[in-house]
Parts: sequence; structure tokens; C-alpha cells
Amino acid sequence: MSELTARQQRFVEEYLVDTVGAQAAIRAGYSARGAKETACRLLRIPQIAAAIGEAKAERSERTRIDADWLLTRLAAEAEADLGDLYDDNGDLLPIREWPEIWRQGLVTDLEISALYEGTGKERREIGHVKKVKFAERLRRLELIGKHIRINAFKEIIEHKGLSALAERLERAQRRSEEGNDGEAE
Repeated sequence: MSELTARQQRFVEEYLVDTVGAQAAIRAGYSARGAKETACRLLRIPQIAAAIGEAKAERSERTRIDADWLLTRLAAEAEADLGDLYDDNGDLLPIREWPEIWRQGLVTDLEISALYEGTGKERREIGHVKKVKFAERLRRLELIGKHIRINAFKEIIEHKGLSALAERLERAQRRSEEGNDGEAE
């Protein structure tokens, strides 16, 4: 296997940033004009494809983020109970008491506003309004899955689509055969 040029190696490194070939090519020093075609050509070079695969494997080893991690994370987020954020009185718990899964990105914003009554010296705090904004769990996990090439959902859709197409072709063939039988008589 031959060595990669310095620019090809840079392309490999840049490709790992966001897996957008054209942008990786530009950042690696290739012309912006025709960057998409350059990226396609580079990605077809076996040594570059192998270098990308090796780098992804090393990164997964180093970060311990792989398909197992993703599926474990997906399960934990899918099972995260919103009730774990509240005490027995229905009040929002202090953040330090939230389960870790919620502190790691399922809550994207928290706004607490004090409510007051009265004016001047008579003004006193009577409560709080707490607004919690939750992350779009599924979208974030889909992006992670695409990044490490988890296509479980895609495969299900493709199979269903092919099954329906096969059934339609079969029905059409039966109708065609029935029509041909009627002509022969």
C-alpha cells in the first residue's frame, strides 16, 4: 500500500471532522471549484478509504463511542423519566439532584423567573415560574448514528418499500397472465 501525499492525509483528517467530502477537500487545500468531484475521486482511492476507516476505528477505540455506546445511550435516553426531575410536591429539583442522563443534554434550557406581589416596601416574592426546554432526542441520536454509520432505521424502511413493490409487481403479473389466458380462449 503506497503512502498518502501530505494533502491526501490532510483530506483524511478534515473528512473526519464532519464527513462532508467537498468541505474536507477545500479545507485540505484543493480548489473550491470542483471540490465535490475531487472529494468523490479521493474517496474512491483505496488507500484514502482505508486511512479513513482506520482513523474512525482508532477514534472509536479512543473515545469508546461505537455502535454499542450509541444503542446504550439511545436506550437510556428513551427510558429517561421526566418525573425524575421533580420532587414529591411537583417542584423542580435542583439541577445537582437530576439524574445524569438529564444533565448531559436532554434539558437544553432552564428559565426561572420570580413572581412578586405588592409594590415598594410591600413587594414580596411569592413563587417562581420554571420553564424547562427539552432536547429533540431522536434527531441528535440520528445524527450520531449517521456519523458512525448506524442505519438500522433506514434498513427497515428500505425493506418495507421493497416488499410493497414486490407485492405490486406480483399482482400486476397475475393480472397480465389472467388477461393473456382470456385472449387464448
